[in-house]
Amino acid sequence: MSSLTRLPLAAAAGSALLLLLAGCETTDMQMGSASAKTMATGSAAGGATDNASTQLERCASPMGTVSLIENQNAGWYTVLRNEYKLPPTSNLLRLLIQQSNCFVVVERGAAGMNAMGRERQLMASGEMRQGSNFGPGQMVASDYGMSPEIVFNNSNAGGAGAALGGLVGGRYSGVLSAVGGNVQTKEAATMLTLIDNRSGVQVAASEGSASKTDLGAFGAAFGGSAAGGIGGYTNTAQGKVIAAAFMDAYNQMVRSLRQYKAQTVQGQGLGGGGRLTVDGSAPPQQTSAPGAAPASRGKK
Repeated sequence: MSSLTRLPLAAAAGSALLLLLAGCETTDMQMGSASAKTMATGSAAGGATDNASTQLERCASPMGTVSLIENQNAGWYTVLRNEYKLPPTSNLLRLLIQQSNCFVVVERGAAGMNAMGRERQLMASGEMRQGSNFGPGQMVASDYGMSPEIVFNNSNAGGAGAALGGLVGGRYSGVLSAVGGNVQTKEAATMLTLIDNRSGVQVAASEGSASKTDLGAFGAAFGGSAAGGIGGYTNTAQGKVIAAAFMDAYNQMVRSLRQYKAQTVQGQGLGGGGRLTVDGSAPPQQTSAPGAAPASRGKK
């Protein structure tokens, strides 16, 4: 190849390199950057909110108090903390729940309960000032318990690389496969269950899902990290998808709770024996909580 032929090729290669390096420029710090946010945005203070997501369902008044119950021994929780290095899902749900005004969140986490117990120990030791008012009878009961779960999580559901390479074939198939291999679709599906803490009855359950196509690793197809600016979303993409899936589940639960109707067992109270009796079993009984009047027995 002559030097005259190589010159335009070198210029073209240099131009392409400059375009890739353009993504690496340093930018000023952006507080409240939209690119760094999840679906759970803004803040909440009591019944007031600021900059909350417009996609979050809201209630005119709370339906009761709720505590978060996160099973930290579950397999999904281990993956969440160890693989994705994400904080507990309860932190995210606390913000969504308070912003929605559908429930009042009460503390039942180990760290929070230990902190409250420590203050009461200081009060009992006599070290606190007079009038600190940490006496008994001030804790608010948790009417309901909400349990989150990630039931499906896929950090790469794409597969575009092989498709691109197979379509073109030939000497360019490797390059296109590398480009397509960095087009990743991240998906997550979540569940929420709401339990009545007094009776143990499940009040509501919902499923949510979300997906996001990530083009962030495009620069790796060219053998380096030149397109670092494009890839800034990659490191947190899975967390954002999980957050969106939990908001979807919570929104669906709220919509169902607006139409809530208590389940009843005809002719008896809950736990009175059930209607699916077996031969020789005791007859169903009418049940009621202490101090509550038993419901009238209906016709079977």
